[in-house]
Amino acid sequence: MTASNDPVLVLKVTCTDRPGIVAAVSTVIAEQGGNILESSQFNDLRTGRFFMRVRFSFPDPARFRALFRPVGQRLEMEWSVRDEARAGRVLLLVSRLDHCLVDLLYQWRTGTIAMDLAGVVSNHDDLRGLVEASGLPFHYLPVTPEARPEQEARLLDVIERTETELVVLARYMQILSVATADALFGRAINIHHSFLPGFKGARPYHQAHARGVKLIGATAHYVTADLDEGPIIEQDVERVTHADTPEELASIGRHLEARALARAVRWHLEQRVFLNGAKTVVFR
Repeated sequence: MTASNDPVLVLKVTCTDRPGIVAAVSTVIAEQGGNILESSQFNDLRTGRFFMRVRFSFPDPARFRALFRPVGQRLEMEWSVRDEARAGRVLLLVSRLDHCLVDLLYQWRTGTIAMDLAGVVSNHDDLRGLVEASGLPFHYLPVTPEARPEQEARLLDVIERTETELVVLARYMQILSVATADALFGRAINIHHSFLPGFKGARPYHQAHARGVKLIGATAHYVTADLDEGPIIEQDVERVTHADTPEELASIGRHLEARALARAVRWHLEQRVFLNGAKTVVFR
């Protein structure tokens, strides 16, 4: 809230670039007693697309939406406005590895990331105690090749019933079907290790050690039907040396994964991430 106790709103705008967009947005806010607290914009000269995020106080959110609607129509905008005080509804997906889950639970508990956790879904029962000790529902949805369609249908049902806005794959070691990935496009974030060169399959850190990799990292991205090929939100890296064992590389990698994923989740929930084709615009 501001000193005047007016609600703080966050406006996201995407449209074809043209003169007058910033003036149009600012005018609606200012003429009705609003106050801009933070503003970011980007013109993609290659695609001709314009992206803008404005954080501002405004006396009446419903009135702002009504006033802005004609502006959005006139400038052919894709736009949304959200009350900053309302935390996004988030569902976490995990398997057996708990480092990303533990970090996100800590960020949630301390208020570092403002989110309303709907619960945790897992294809294994290992982390039930940790989740339920945090006061969250734990949904055990085991996966077998034969029952995968049924399991994903149950997953989508949990997402719908809990009114989940963002799904976070916090080391969920299952590949989502094309249909499920498409259904969650733009509202599901995944994390995976990132090496130069890339190593896929089992024991990637052992492969990296065998090749003498000097740089390891992690990539947080939106989920798409193409495995680990979705629009990138955040990446983190750290230098390693020949003296690091595969186990030490894995430990460093876990730290990077948790850190990159937490940033991506926070930026998404703060309305800082815009899809821009196969990539993103992120106003940090």
